Amino acid sequence: MSKKKKQHIWKKWAGRLHLWLGLLTGIIVFIVAVTGCIFVFHDEIQDLTRDWRKVTPRDAKFVAPSVLKNNVLELFPGADASMVVYQTRERPAHVFAIIEESPHHIYFNPYTAELAHVQDLENDFFLIIEDLHMHLLLPEAIGKQIVGASTLIFILMLITGIILWWPKKKKSFKTNLKIKWNARWRRVNYDWHRTTGFYVSFLALFLALTGLSFSYEWMNEGFYILGNLGKEHPEDEIRLEIDSTTIESTGNALDISMIKTFEMMPNSGMYFVWDQGPDAPVVTGAYPDALEYDHQSNFYFHPATGELLKQHFYADKSNGMKLQEMSYGLHTGQYFGLPGKIIAFFGSLFVAGLPVSGFMLWWGRRNKKKTRVEDVSR
Repeated sequence: MSKKKKQHIWKKWAGRLHLWLGLLTGIIVFIVAVTGCIFVFHDEIQDLTRDWRKVTPRDAKFVAPSVLKNNVLELFPGADASMVVYQTRERPAHVFAIIEESPHHIYFNPYTAELAHVQDLENDFFLIIEDLHMHLLLPEAIGKQIVGASTLIFILMLITGIILWWPKKKKSFKTNLKIKWNARWRRVNYDWHRTTGFYVSFLALFLALTGLSFSYEWMNEGFYILGNLGKEHPEDEIRLEIDSTTIESTGNALDISMIKTFEMMPNSGMYFVWDQGPDAPVVTGAYPDALEYDHQSNFYFHPATGELLKQHFYADKSNGMKLQEMSYGLHTGQYFGLPGKIIAFFGSLFVAGLPVSGFMLWWGRRNKKKTRVEDVSR
């Protein structure tokens, strides 16, 4: 079989796969891409539109986490308040709580414990967008599988798209990298779909692969294995057995844990303390910057006494664990600062345009063939 004939067969099957997989998952890819585009700048938009996200900074200590937790229990009897988060001095502290089976963030002034805002996470616009992005507003177990499978198909479509884009002759490379804007709209749409798809393919592949870690545990584990080059790092495994029945409780282990974390990491921009109950350690974390979820150091305390049981500084974590923890920042562009967010925004926007232009291309060809058949029959 000649080389040209092999290329023709490859492109023929690539074209069929590209078409039918696109028709199968196009609407899901569009929804995921558009919602991702909206979510990229959610913190900046909320800071501009929600005044409760800022407080007047003071040269004073933060209120203890036990005070904020107790305030939540007084405001919402029966609530399960498990985590307290502190941020920079110009931002409120908040408590994560389950209230009547619904997750909430309860915001307080970190200096006075005055209630600032009650945020129902199930009815918040940006968290609905996030749920639509990750689960299509379906039950998590079902939605993440559909999004994950569609993302895998999208990766296959990127590969078949590059095969279809690849020119037969070297001199056609320049032509395939341009859009003929002065042509008829069908040709412009064809060029736009093909050319934009090629330009955005590598960024789209990066977004798709980092996004898969939120749908599939094997992908998340893959990041760990990749970052560690297959080597095992037992120090990443935190397994602490707690026997609080024989130890007298100090009654303020939560506060002691948070105070010790402040002392160990005084220049951090965000902290959390997580009460897991009497049979598990109190976990705290410290991040360099507020609202950025990487480079975290973690500490583990006895739930009865507040005694430090184990510390896990960021510098001591394996490269694989660091890669796992930065997956959110990589996926949203946050890890690279404002330029990264801008790139993620436009990358998602162009990805959203691909199923639209692809559908228009298929619909135009279909109607063109139908018109020809009708003309012949006349």
